[in-house]
Amino acid sequence: MPDSGCSEVLKALSDGTRWRIVQLLIEEERAKVTELALHLSVIQPTMSKHLRILREAGIVVPEKEGTTVWYRVAPDFRQRLGDGGQILDLGCCTFRFDQPRRR
Repeated sequence: MPDSGCSEVLKALSDGTRWRIVQLLIEEERAKVTELALHLSVIQPTMSKHLRILREAGIVVPEKEGTTVWYRVAPDFRQRLGDGGQILDLGCCTFRFDQPRRR
């Protein structure tokens, strides 16, 4: 992920639901849209919108198995995670996924 994409990643992660999606995918490795929507109490069309934003920012990638689409953290993004997937280093700033998101 190039440093020029830092602002796109920051925008994508600025939303609390998208932040929680990434946290879940770091923990679970992969999940279906319906599972994420149910877990986060978000309707499926809204979840799909959040996943599209995360995908366009290079944070998640879809994997299709038959008719099922699974989402996981993108390999390039995962490489920026340290401390067991709990610290994200974007070069411009660092985030912790193991602490509550500040408002």
